[in-house]
Amino acid sequence: MYAHWETVPTRWKDNDVYGHMNNAVHYSLMDTVINTWLIRTAGLDIHEGGAIGLCVESHCVYRSSISFPEPVRAGLRIGKLGRSSVRYELGLFREDGETVVAEGHFVHVFVDRETRRPTEIPAPLRAAMEKLVITESGAPA
Repeated sequence: MYAHWETVPTRWKDNDVYGHMNNAVHYSLMDTVINTWLIRTAGLDIHEGGAIGLCVESHCVYRSSISFPEPVRAGLRIGKLGRSSVRYELGLFREDGETVVAEGHFVHVFVDRETRRPTEIPAPLRAAMEKLVITESGAPA
C-alpha cells in the first residue's frame, strides 16, 4: 500500500537498445517522485532551507518491463522515519496500476546545509512525512 501516487510520463530517450526502459531511468523516476513530493507537498526549500536531504542508500528490484510511451504509476510511502533520516519506499507500476515494474527504496539523511552534519528533520517536513508512514499491516501510522 502506498500513501501518495503520481503518474510520470516516460520519454523516447528512456528506452534502451532492447526496447524497454533503461534500468538507470527507474532510479531517476524514484528520485524525481520523492523530490517532487518533498518540494510541492512537504515544503522543502532546496535553495534556501537550512536542512537538506542527502541520499545515502538506494535499491531497486526490477519486476517487469515497460517502455515509451507508456506512463509509469509511482506509489510512495515512508517505511521508517527517524530523527534525521527517512526511508522512502516506492513502487513503479504499469499504467493499469497493478503490474509491478520495479520496487525500491531511498534513504535520505538530513544535514545542515553549511556544515553537512546530521540534523533533525525540520518540523514541517516531519509533519508531512508522518502522513506517508505506512505500518506493517499496510495501514497509515
